[in-house]
Amino acid sequence: MTDEHANLPTLAVWKFASCDGCQLTLLDCEDELLPLAGRVRIAHFLEASRQALAGPYDISLVEGSITTPEDAERIHRVRDLSRTLVTIGACATAGGVQALRNFADIDEFRSVVYAHPEYVSTLATSTPIAAHVDVDYELHGCPIDRRQLLEVITALLIGRRPNIPAHSVCFECKQRHTVCVVVAHGTPCLGPVTHAGCGALCPAHHRGCYGCFGPMESPNAGAQAGLLRATGMSEADVVRAYRTFNAGAPAFVELSQVTVGPPPGAGPREHQPGEARP
Repeated sequence: MTDEHANLPTLAVWKFASCDGCQLTLLDCEDELLPLAGRVRIAHFLEASRQALAGPYDISLVEGSITTPEDAERIHRVRDLSRTLVTIGACATAGGVQALRNFADIDEFRSVVYAHPEYVSTLATSTPIAAHVDVDYELHGCPIDRRQLLEVITALLIGRRPNIPAHSVCFECKQRHTVCVVVAHGTPCLGPVTHAGCGALCPAHHRGCYGCFGPMESPNAGAQAGLLRATGMSEADVVRAYRTFNAGAPAFVELSQVTVGPPPGAGPREHQPGEARP
């Protein structure tokens, strides 16, 4: 390693409970990855290299949600080592699909999946990184958008604030001149309450938005639920629409809990060590 390379800003990529898809988005930036590698020193990225340099790190990208007591402790160590911490993907920003456990009995799940569940240490909930430590920036999506990822990294390297849109997918539909699938065809669509970033991919192919990028800033999820019902969705289907990629996002959680309520006779549940409290 040359002295010049040793003085470059350091980048670390961390994995928690996830499918690795958002890390692969970084590796898929083939045309941009080589120029980027000349501007930063990748100090910790086990998906791409076994080499792991000691921190602290200038930028940390964190994928995945917190689902075990060990990870609840580890994320604090990552935060302490990171000058800037960026969460990437629905798991890290909203608990991911694994946050469906938040609405069920985790002990029952364990008994069905594992032959010896007593050996499996897990929390009763899957929670986003921000429920445990301070987060500087969030990149939504399942998976994230490569353009937004490169925008954040580039902006941080040159010392400016990243330009990440806060508007909804509907805005992107207008930019693409895509006819509204709700108005034109009565298709159920989460676009009005979903964070922009995908380029309105599904509506461009005459499909309703599935909410991959999670809730936009200040979404009117209740009004959106009424719109979904107007397109013919049942109450159960409305709940399922909000309990997908971003099942742990507060705006979506609140609506689904109001809609279906807690299980009959359910009392307050004791929180496990390391579990984020609501």
